Amino acid sequence: MDNRERRHNRIRAKVKGTKERPRLCVYKSNRYLEAQLIDDEAGRTLVAGKMDDAQKLGKEIAQRAKAAGISAVVFDRGGFRYTGQIAVLADAARAGGLKF
Repeated sequence: MDNRERRHNRIRAKVKGTKERPRLCVYKSNRYLEAQLIDDEAGRTLVAGKMDDAQKLGKEIAQRAKAAGISAVVFDRGGFRYTGQIAVLADAARAGGLKF
């Protein structure tokens, strides 16, 4: 198990999403960033998006969340360090109106 998986397991032990406040889950591959709003109680993905630009993805997720009636989320950085593209995505989602 690598360091990212260990950090991810620690985060997931504490962070749970609900219908009123879903989990904003972020995954970063070498090419793309993926973000999902997940209701862990029902086991459903409410909103999802995939792009190569963190700024645009953060804004798009915030717009889709507002259209779905979601204003507050719990941030799950997926074990990735809160820097670079992860921080840009989070800031763009906050600027788009999501609260976390």
